[in-house]
Amino acid sequence: MKKFSVLFLRSLFVFILLKSVHIAPAQVLPGEVWRDNRGQQIQAHGGGILHWKGAYYWVGEDRTPSNDPEKRYVACYSTKDLVHWAFRGQILVLADPEHLGSHWVLERPKLFHNARTGKFVLYFHLDDARYKLARVGVAVSDRIDGSYAYVKSFRPLDQESRDIGQFIDDDGAAYLIFESRPTKGFFIARLSDDYMSVDKQISFIPAPLEGGALVHYDGLYYVLGSHMTGWRPNPNVYATAPSLSGPWREFKDIAPPEVNTYQGQSTMLLKIVGSKETSVIFMGDIWNPMALWDSRYLWMPVQIGNGELRLPSPNPWLLNVKIGSTTTLIHDVPSKDDRGHR
Repeated sequence: MKKFSVLFLRSLFVFILLKSVHIAPAQVLPGEVWRDNRGQQIQAHGGGILHWKGAYYWVGEDRTPSNDPEKRYVACYSTKDLVHWAFRGQILVLADPEHLGSHWVLERPKLFHNARTGKFVLYFHLDDARYKLARVGVAVSDRIDGSYAYVKSFRPLDQESRDIGQFIDDDGAAYLIFESRPTKGFFIARLSDDYMSVDKQISFIPAPLEGGALVHYDGLYYVLGSHMTGWRPNPNVYATAPSLSGPWREFKDIAPPEVNTYQGQSTMLLKIVGSKETSVIFMGDIWNPMALWDSRYLWMPVQIGNGELRLPSPNPWLLNVKIGSTTTLIHDVPSKDDRGHR
């Protein structure tokens, strides 16, 4: 009896202790400073996310002011709830890889995992200061948060490539999205078996857009991009198609044009498949060209369905990755034309 009482009291103590611990809600604050587990501002600009073994890995441009100005950096963060991020390190620290000269460019890193080779493959836009090179760079690692080794650069499909995006379809097939200025449009290309190149053009979309992003939702493909206005924000637009090869319908605004995508630019559409719901997150960058390290992130759940995609105005929101649900804490008043649904 005495042993039972001790066990009961211990259990009661643990229960009370757990009830008293404050657990921070999985709350996203669009446009606010987003800090990692060290309390430092997250440096993952123009980035992409890879879901691997139950965790999410966010890679992006590390613009920390103390970085060596002659090198370019890609940082990696991990999480299980998409809100609280742990810094995993600067996975790529690269000196000028191809004698590109001062102010050379490494932008929009995207990360893939090749199940066949076991390698992690990092793609990024590689260029000179005048944006004349227009190539993708490739680096590889045996570990997702390891030190990536630069391998090569190339022009996919022998086309110029500047802004790039990534897409992994529901069947696991991996694709590169890239903007080609001379063709006045952008391409969707399937990666080769080893992910070290592209092996096939899937679609060419004759729209002069950058910041390409894709998602497959409820039987439709949604492609998203921004107009070419440099650092200045503009109305991002989207189109739909029954397959990646098209045909793609006419582009429409994802938000009222006058708000210029709430000062953000698309970088990825992230699909969260939970036990009960499926949500799609708009990932964008709010660029600050005078202090790129302080560029913020515009993440919002979109209203999507029946061929419609709408980006609500930025408000705090909650995310439950396990069940796949999102809850906006301050809701927009829907207009008569808002036919999409969450």
